[in-house]
Amino acid sequence: MKNLAKQLGANIRDKRKEQGIPQERLALECGVDRSYMGRIERGKVNITVDKLYQIAAKLNCEPASLLPLSEARPSDKQS
Repeated sequence: MKNLAKQLGANIRDKRKEQGIPQERLALECGVDRSYMGRIERGKVNITVDKLYQIAAKLNCEPASLLPLSEARPSDKQS
C-alpha cells in the first residue's frame, strides 16, 4: 500500500509541475499546509478520496488520471 501512496504522490507532483503550479499555491488552494502537500507528494500520507478530487479539480484533471496504474497481484488472478 505504501508504494501506491508514493506513486500517487509522484503523479500529483508531475501534474503540478507540468502546469507550472508552485507547491505552496496548490496547497493553499486545497486548504492544506505546504508541508502536508509535500508529504502527499512524497507518499508519506494516505489522502482521502475527497482530497484526491479536490487536488484533481485544482489541477484541472480527472482524479483517475492521478491514480497509479494497477498491477495484478497473484491473489487477484482468476483461475
